[in-house]
Amino acid sequence: MAMSSDLQENEKRLRQIFEKCSDIVFRQLHFPNQSGRAVLIYLDGLADTLEIEKLIIKPYLDSSHHAMGIHSDELKNQLFAVAPQKLVTNMDSIVQSILYGDSALLFENEPSAMLINLVDFQHRSVDEPVIEASIRGPREGFTEVLRINTSMIRRKINSPKLKMEPIELGETTRTRVVITYMEDEVDPDLLTEIKARLSRIKSKAILDSNYIEEQIEGTPYSLFPQIQNTERPDTVAASLMEGKVGILVDGSPNALLAPMTFWSGFQAADDHYERFLYVSGVRIIRILLFIMSLLLPSFYVGLTTFHPQMIPANLLISIAAAREGIPFPTVIETFIMEIMFEGLREAGLRLPQAVGSTVSIVGALVIGEAAVQAGIISAPIVIIVASTGIASFAIPRYSLSLPFRLLRFPLLGLSGTLGFYGIATGTIAILIHLCKLESFGVPYLFPLAPFDKNKLGDTLYREPNGN
Repeated sequence: MAMSSDLQENEKRLRQIFEKCSDIVFRQLHFPNQSGRAVLIYLDGLADTLEIEKLIIKPYLDSSHHAMGIHSDELKNQLFAVAPQKLVTNMDSIVQSILYGDSALLFENEPSAMLINLVDFQHRSVDEPVIEASIRGPREGFTEVLRINTSMIRRKINSPKLKMEPIELGETTRTRVVITYMEDEVDPDLLTEIKARLSRIKSKAILDSNYIEEQIEGTPYSLFPQIQNTERPDTVAASLMEGKVGILVDGSPNALLAPMTFWSGFQAADDHYERFLYVSGVRIIRILLFIMSLLLPSFYVGLTTFHPQMIPANLLISIAAAREGIPFPTVIETFIMEIMFEGLREAGLRLPQAVGSTVSIVGALVIGEAAVQAGIISAPIVIIVASTGIASFAIPRYSLSLPFRLLRFPLLGLSGTLGFYGIATGTIAILIHLCKLESFGVPYLFPLAPFDKNKLGDTLYREPNGN
């Protein structure tokens, strides 16, 4: 909708649009000794009011400009030489810019508005990432401000080949989103597919990167994430150099990276900041711990319930003595303890940080000891469940650990009814699903399935940097 040349009409239309918005400010500006008039419009809390007073209002009141006409280009250049500015004639663009924090200056007898970028709102400072903490390497994480996040990536990749394309998503929220990639590294087909999926999003609100993640995944009903999320600029920079595409969302401290493979979930933030021999050994340990976190409870249930002949005699006697007087079957016993452990983990996350870890540790010790003393739970089950929980924490990517926390329960049910045959059936079903899964056309288990020897350098092990 185009603007009118009548200042009063333009002001009236904007007042109607922003009706009942208590944070909108309309400032009337007059030239002394002249009939010229202007209106300054901005949102209190988003615009920098101190800079507005300094760069806009004060020059209008300066007597040295009284002799100039209000439409003088020389006056505009002199008044706004510091602040970034542009002229806009579309009313919708003016409204959207004001909502982003720009200030709009409307002149009399002019069908345009000058948008002045003097944005200043409260935001969180750059802090160390909470979820992806590292022992060695950068200690900075993304914030909720899009421009700060893009600048942190730009500082790490000082190249004009780093592209950042802005788009808007959300019919109501009009959230700013940036697609970033390395022009000489990215696969054009991958980039085209990501842009096509983003263009098909029809949500009214995009409040976080997860809103986008769920709508552009190829298999949204799969438990496994097909898009990696990270709060570290160095992780995004390294991934862009590998040909991946990043998606940054205004208001979210988590960036999205596509495509994602299964092995990406076992790469920690500081893997490239430690010696490659150590990292390669630790990655193998992580994979072993992942298998342990998924199968250990089911293996124990199947072993003690259906295949006790496979247990050494002394250990079998010890387990039988510990289970004496326990009223529940092993599978029910394990289910109870797994649910209690997950409850304690969730409680530790939701409680204030000062007491969350204390409640988790004390709760686990007290409940576990009391349950064993009361004869409700056997001591070996406490050991099994605690070991499983510790092993699950070894998976660096939190989003990848979530599927295995859920899959543990159906595997428990299969082992409690079919023994090792049930475990084998469940494991084969998971492997089949992983082999069929793709992330933007890239097989989820690549480069192991399909096998590519040349791409193994940063999966199960890590080659020296630069190789």
